[in-house]
Amino acid sequence: MKNRREETHFRWVGSEQSFVDQPDIQQIGPVTIGRFGGNSTAGQTKNEDGCLVWVNAKEDWEFTVLLDAHQTAESAELVIAEINRLEPSINEALNLPVKQAFSQLSEILLASFDSEHFKAACQEVQGETAVLCTVRKGKFLWWLSIGDCLLYVFHPELEALGETQQNHRSFYEWIGKVNTFELPVPCYSTGTKELRKGTNRILLTTDGLVECPNTAFSDPLEMAKRFKTGSSTQGVEALLSEIKDKNVRDSTTILSWMIEVESESTRPGNEPR
Repeated sequence: MKNRREETHFRWVGSEQSFVDQPDIQQIGPVTIGRFGGNSTAGQTKNEDGCLVWVNAKEDWEFTVLLDAHQTAESAELVIAEINRLEPSINEALNLPVKQAFSQLSEILLASFDSEHFKAACQEVQGETAVLCTVRKGKFLWWLSIGDCLLYVFHPELEALGETQQNHRSFYEWIGKVNTFELPVPCYSTGTKELRKGTNRILLTTDGLVECPNTAFSDPLEMAKRFKTGSSTQGVEALLSEIKDKNVRDSTTILSWMIEVESESTRPGNEPR
């Protein structure tokens, strides 16, 4: 029988296992993790993605980190090692009420990435990585985005208004040898989102999915279709299977899970009740 830590904690970097030609699906609590290293027939030889997932059902939160490195996976390894080092303080923060939890987590991560010891370590690695951190706690979602990984929330009310993607792809931002936190003003974006009443699907992905040739996954609603009739596992499997069949070269890592919100969400003040 797995111990509790194995069931609620997951970390991986593509240098450990590449999944070239071999899609892989894992489940950690509610979070489905899909990994595909790309096709060797398209010229792929390595995987520089990475991810980390922590789940705390008792305190009602999930913490995830998604990484998309280039040149080598060393920068992704460094970020995951640093976040693992911060685990006690991150756990302490996330067990606070939601407003304080998000505020303290932001302070912890930004202070660490901006610290002299971490910036010095970044200069010792080859390459750099995009980093997307998220927390879902209660009916709210928070994120810190450095670079071009993508975060989506799928919900019928939002889709009807054309809203799916929550962050924006920000190019020329990384952590590593080239480091946004070495700038006079570090560059990144953060955000918070109230999830809607009903079923919300959260999905994070590296850009291999949206840039796969001969697919329409640059349209988020095409992604959403793969989840309409099945589970998270089936939806992620469908996405990875399609990009494998389309001979994608770039690696893709996907994190996805569903959150049911029972309480009412914010509505317009002039809406009939």
